[in-house]
Amino acid sequence: MPLLQIAKDGPITTLTIDRAETMNPLGAAGDGDEFTAACTAINRDYDTRCVILTGAGRAFSAGGDIKAMRDKTGGFGGATPVISDGYRNNIHMILRALHTVRVPVIAAVNGAAIGLGCDVACLADIRIASDKAKFGVTFLKLGIVPGDGGTWILPRVIGMSRASELFYTGDVIDAGTAQDWGLVSRVVAHDDLMGEARRLAEKIAAMPPHSLRQSKMLLRQGQQVSYDTALEMAANTQAMMHTTDDHAEGVAALIEKRAPHFKGA
Repeated sequence: MPLLQIAKDGPITTLTIDRAETMNPLGAAGDGDEFTAACTAINRDYDTRCVILTGAGRAFSAGGDIKAMRDKTGGFGGATPVISDGYRNNIHMILRALHTVRVPVIAAVNGAAIGLGCDVACLADIRIASDKAKFGVTFLKLGIVPGDGGTWILPRVIGMSRASELFYTGDVIDAGTAQDWGLVSRVVAHDDLMGEARRLAEKIAAMPPHSLRQSKMLLRQGQQVSYDTALEMAANTQAMMHTTDDHAEGVAALIEKRAPHFKGA
């Protein structure tokens, strides 16, 4: 059975992690390839303008497969170099694939997002949580370290102090605390989660697609480069956008006091 259920509805693609009977663990053989294929297809599809990422059942993702860790099977078995390659060539592929998605990604966190599951959620551009959601990076409780890139991801989302607190204590926080800490944008009633995510995705998808993709690129790159480099990138990208039909449409719509209709041209 595939890990991801993929549903495209107009300009919005929904990816559902679907191992509901075991709380959607990640890291089984082939998971990295599946995420890579899905994200590559999204990047090549200019009709897709926004992605919703969620989990089936009662969890977003409970993280790595604890039973496989116990039994030393799959990517958790073998000598040290074999385990390292299991991370590089599978688990890390999941994270790299999500990090390179060129359109906005909304994580609709429907339940537990723990360990690798929390890291996956944090790679989304926007996180909306069900009031049943909870978050944790509980690696130390298992006698391991954050092996999924979370030490790079989480401090960029909630700051070093709070990220350190979660990593060093293994505490799991509820949705309200996650919102207070800036881990999620909003908390909604569980039954309203996908509707809220869809409404937000539709608002995003109504934006001009080229400008949308370039804005995400500038936001991501802006976290890594100097201010002068960010300004130079912005100037060059802005010049390209000024020559598009969508720019002309946006200006005309504002002057004419009507809603714009962007076509990606």
